[in-house]
Amino acid sequence: MTDIEGLLHRAAQAAADHRTEVQQRSVAAPGRPDDVRAAFAVPLADDPTPPEQVIEDLIGAAAGGLTATTGPRYFGFVIGGSLPAATAADVLAVGWDQPAFNEVMSPAAGAAERAAAAWLTDLLGLPGTASAGFVTGAQGANNVGLAVGRHQVLQRAGWDVERDGLIGAPRLRVVTSVERHATVDRALRLLGLGTACIAPVGADENGAIDVLELGGVLAAEPETPTIVCLQAGNVNTGACDDFASAIPLAREYDAWVHVDGAFGLWAAASPRTAHLVAGLDAADSWGTDAHKWLNVPYDSGLAFCADPVAHAATMSYSASYLAGSGGNDYVLADLTPESSRRARGFAVWAALRELGRSGVADLVDRTCALARQFAAGLQEGGATIHNDVVLNQVLVGFGDPAKTDAIIDAVQREGTCWVGGTTWRGQRLIRVSVSNWSTTAEDVDRSVAAILAAAASV
Repeated sequence: MTDIEGLLHRAAQAAADHRTEVQQRSVAAPGRPDDVRAAFAVPLADDPTPPEQVIEDLIGAAAGGLTATTGPRYFGFVIGGSLPAATAADVLAVGWDQPAFNEVMSPAAGAAERAAAAWLTDLLGLPGTASAGFVTGAQGANNVGLAVGRHQVLQRAGWDVERDGLIGAPRLRVVTSVERHATVDRALRLLGLGTACIAPVGADENGAIDVLELGGVLAAEPETPTIVCLQAGNVNTGACDDFASAIPLAREYDAWVHVDGAFGLWAAASPRTAHLVAGLDAADSWGTDAHKWLNVPYDSGLAFCADPVAHAATMSYSASYLAGSGGNDYVLADLTPESSRRARGFAVWAALRELGRSGVADLVDRTCALARQFAAGLQEGGATIHNDVVLNQVLVGFGDPAKTDAIIDAVQREGTCWVGGTTWRGQRLIRVSVSNWSTTAEDVDRSVAAILAAAASV
């Protein structure tokens, strides 16, 4: 008989050790990639292996390949560090192993999601009646929002896309910025619309959509069924579109408005940054990642829709064996593309309980302030800052593209911090994203010093 209690204690201890050590260790994974692959790629045994040995083998094999993404000096992508309560809640979610299809299967999973959804719509200033689907991430959230938009604008044109598909359907256009995130394009491919349906709109110097040009693009085909996709938080600059101006324009053409707010939607949670996303509550759907600025474990996206009926009509299905599916009262799985999914609501609920309204606002404010500190320190050291640091993103230039890549490589190998590269408007730059709850001013100073030292050495 397996000692499940001892096994889970051992796993939890190893996870806790990692979280404790990650504060001070090198951010880079300590091992060579080839060695890590070799440690996992052992021949599959013919006979069973005791679970206790499996866990020891897993801990040992992974040791050399764990990047300190949960630590305070990981700035390569918009990745939060997973709050203590959210981490522990996710451990419970795995142990409880609740399928979050509906409340017949798990009343607790359903109650957690509904409570967290109500808190979130209030916190983010979304309509109180909005529905919330707990999906995998920003890609899943954009898939859902754009799918509901497809359903709605084609329904207005007299076409039932759920019944008749897209063959012979009226042509649909998606009006969106040239600065959109790549997940929007992939969503359109997955939804069968293709990227040729995109009517691109230019952007201003900081990456927000050009509202004047948006009006011209919308007016070019006023009768075409239209989805307008706006952005809260440009992936490079952090810029947010002017929702207060853009959404009323879209309404003149009966367009569905979706907001890709993978991380920028959280700006609405702070009085200091809410003005950057003013007016976004008038949109039709919104997508975000809780694992970014809310700092919950990975695999936690959110797809909100102002019209729960349209949301469920697009995503739901029914079958005779699925108690509680279909009908007029939506269940959890009616709002997502998945049926067999983990109970993501527990970690989101726990994170919101741990932080409270003021804690979420403080998390946003503090990381934005740290981003400005990053920019100031690097600029003082001779770097060029290429964006207006409105949120938590900093674009850093050192001139020559080859030198920039060499600096990135040197910083990643040295291990004080981890930053990545990007190409923005033809320039090769370092991209710094500050979103971890545990990052301090001292962490930023150490990281600035490491980056400037790398720049001086290459």
